[in-house]
Amino acid sequence: MSPSTILGYAARAVGRPLEPFTYEPPELGESDVRVSVTHCGVCHTDIHAINDYYGITTFPFVPGHEIVGHLAAVGPAVAGLKEGDRVGIGWQGRSCGECEWCLKGETQLCMKLEETTVMVPYGGFSSSVVADQGFVYALPPTMPSQVAAVLMCAGVTVYSALQSYVTSPALKVGIVGVGGLGHLAIQFAHAFGCEVTAISSSPEKKGQALAFGADHFIDSNDRDGMRQVHFGHDLLVCTANEGINWEALLLTLKKRGRLVLVGFPDIGLNSTYLVAHERSITGSLLGNSTIMRAMLSFAQEHGITPTVELMPMSQVNAALQKVKENKARYRIVLVNETAAA
Repeated sequence: MSPSTILGYAARAVGRPLEPFTYEPPELGESDVRVSVTHCGVCHTDIHAINDYYGITTFPFVPGHEIVGHLAAVGPAVAGLKEGDRVGIGWQGRSCGECEWCLKGETQLCMKLEETTVMVPYGGFSSSVVADQGFVYALPPTMPSQVAAVLMCAGVTVYSALQSYVTSPALKVGIVGVGGLGHLAIQFAHAFGCEVTAISSSPEKKGQALAFGADHFIDSNDRDGMRQVHFGHDLLVCTANEGINWEALLLTLKKRGRLVLVGFPDIGLNSTYLVAHERSITGSLLGNSTIMRAMLSFAQEHGITPTVELMPMSQVNAALQKVKENKARYRIVLVNETAAA
């Protein structure tokens, strides 16, 4: 293996465990940077991609899109970044720059979204990645790398949803799910000044949810507790992917309230609960570069930090299994042993 060869961990086929995989570094475009990966978060989206849930995965596939590392090389047109800088990269590593959404600055909605992920050609469960400079973010000097890694996807996902729909700090906001996304959403909503209720099917998480900044906690399996908050929330942010009683949940929204999905749950519900009370359901995906930078500053200013478990990158399959079994509390970040050394 040559000194420049990249070591990654790849799924060779749909649903397969990851195994060591070596490849030559992708060519560096004029506006690209090469990042030596030191940390990479494990996201449930990585599991979806390994299982080809979205129908766009090409194998062999190296996951990983919550990346922190140092610039190893920069293209000739790169400005404002230099070799050695510590940076973060999220799900998106580039955009087409030509579609209507890119021209509006809403690059997270790029019409070629499946081609713009940092996981094309290979992602952050590796020693190195390449991305366009516009999607590579200088990090606050005092922000720990494992914190920044999680914020690059989980953080911007919930921040973007709240930033879009929290129109007043007087809003009553429900965060559905106290997990990898939910525990950050609680912190952000609290910092926005909202009255925050954590809604979870795991009553044992009540103490932690309150510690993260929730004002109230409701066990979603407690029918009486859910009835007490009928028409009680202006906004619900759903971070959970399964085990959701949609009708009971919608009943906790005020008339003209909004339910925002930031994950990919299966939805089944009676439309009466929407139409009769003029409620709405929408999705929220990541955020553009401006939102990413604002999120990093906001998190640093308000001390918003994920709860992180560090694991060596060589134990990536064990880390993925913990996430699959919902045993991560609350995010796992892989440390590249070679880079650390």
